[in-house]
Amino acid sequence: MTSRMTMPRSVDRMFTESASATRSVGEFRPWWSERARANRFNVTPIPFDELVDWRFDPETGNLSHSSGRFFTIEGLHVRSDYGPVPEWSQPIINQAEIGILGIIVKSFDGVPHCLMQAKMEPGNVNTLQLSPTVQATRSNYTRVHRGGRTRYLEYFVGPGRGRVLVDVLQSEQGSWFYRKRNRNMVVEVTGDLPLHDDFCWLPLREVLDLLHTDNLVNMDARTVLSCMPFAPPWADSGSRHAPEAFRRALARSLDRSAGALHDLGDVLSWFTEEKTRHEVSTRLIPADRIAGWRRTAHDIAREDGKHFRVIAVDVEASSREVPSWRQPLLAPAGRGIIAFLTKQIEGVMHVLVHARVEPGFVDNVELGPTLQAIRENYTGLPEPRYLDHVLGADPARVRFDAYLSEEGGRFFDAQNRYMVIEVDDDFPVECPQDYRWVTLGQLGALLRHGHYLNVQARSLVACLHSLW
Repeated sequence: MTSRMTMPRSVDRMFTESASATRSVGEFRPWWSERARANRFNVTPIPFDELVDWRFDPETGNLSHSSGRFFTIEGLHVRSDYGPVPEWSQPIINQAEIGILGIIVKSFDGVPHCLMQAKMEPGNVNTLQLSPTVQATRSNYTRVHRGGRTRYLEYFVGPGRGRVLVDVLQSEQGSWFYRKRNRNMVVEVTGDLPLHDDFCWLPLREVLDLLHTDNLVNMDARTVLSCMPFAPPWADSGSRHAPEAFRRALARSLDRSAGALHDLGDVLSWFTEEKTRHEVSTRLIPADRIAGWRRTAHDIAREDGKHFRVIAVDVEASSREVPSWRQPLLAPAGRGIIAFLTKQIEGVMHVLVHARVEPGFVDNVELGPTLQAIRENYTGLPEPRYLDHVLGADPARVRFDAYLSEEGGRFFDAQNRYMVIEVDDDFPVECPQDYRWVTLGQLGALLRHGHYLNVQARSLVACLHSLW
């Protein structure tokens, strides 16, 4: 592999040391339990006519906020030569503004720590999840809601911000959002910070370990973690999550001087070809012109029950900038399976990525997991490729397996089973045209830029970093 990330050596060293830093979760659990007890949370589904400050436009059927900010539910019409369905229309979340997802890091006794937040989101299955230091839309941090300020925002914007280690625009779910992007940031501080009760300094190693707990580390934290400029952990990390042989091959995969099946230039050329190979046409349409969907007093849903519904909820959250509000949410029809197949090639761990078309992507195609599917959506259609390899995997070769939630500010009970599976030695290196074997180091290089890896793949990259 010939590519290298151009981060300062001190930054690489900072995130290398984190791999060998260990600390008991004993200090985290009491704080987490106390935060759950300290605040009041309640989320109740309501009919659309009980929404406050939201309304359906009588001419288009679009659902929007009276301020003209936050987001709208509109229609999207799609034509594509990719996949089994060549044409369809659907509701889509249109949120043009760019939010900030940011983690503050600081070194304590040579060990990198992350300032993490116990944050309530209305769509979370368990209400409270571990979130970045800052997780806010522009409407929120400019206080359109007339609520409290966003804590620690000044460390990410303006003249007093910390030393920037990561600052990149990344996409969100291309099947549910229309061209949505957020600013993923990591900033380093050296001085003391006032510590609010809902925030806690955690060693980076511990944050990665907590990914193995179902529905604890939220999607926004995972995407920022994936963008951190990790360097190979030369010392044995002693991770309890994977066998030593897997961990050593994964460390070699992160080493940008180690061999790769394809050099980064070839991977980029293949990816560019995949973007030009498919014809995808998308256009926003009025929501009342979406074919095959019906709107009732309580939801907007497909007539066959597939994919998702749009619902409305009433929210009470004593820890948020605004203690109560009402809003629409998108509720998936089922739980998905999101998986990377991995394979050692010449002693270097490789990941099988998929050049995936989703209608809401800015550039139509991004690199996704080997498998990304809600199985219920494939009734009457061919099952997605590699589903049998994932569902039929030998448990002894499953390296990561946890249910993780998607963004609870927009999605209701959106859980997916995230998996990393190491395939057998005889699993073929040859793969279909829209798949490629890449190293973790190559994925890290691509994550320095936007619109290469989709949000599900980024979550899996964070999960891979937990396996050193």
